[in-house]
Amino acid sequence: MNPYLLLAFAISAEVTATLALKAADGLTRPVPTVIMVVGYGTAFWLMSNSMNMLPIGVVYAIWAGVGMVGAALGGALLFDEPITLSMMAGIAVIAVGVTILASGQSAAH
Repeated sequence: MNPYLLLAFAISAEVTATLALKAADGLTRPVPTVIMVVGYGTAFWLMSNSMNMLPIGVVYAIWAGVGMVGAALGGALLFDEPITLSMMAGIAVIAVGVTILASGQSAAH
């Protein structure tokens, strides 16, 4: 399977798990807690499989950057958390950094 597709699924599972963690309210709500546990387990399994085919720097840069953006956007959509101008600037900087790191790592291989 395409390692970038595996990584995309891993990030989706991680963002879902992170949003469920917030909804779990200190792990007191069973359904979000189960979604969180399954989501994180799935995310790490898929990410580890993508690392068999891609450099760790590429995987982790994409994982961290896209996951952070997904969590911030999900928090805004599901929990009415604000996205400020400074947050948008930070997201843009992270996107540029992930792109630079991923392209630099890919070029080295």
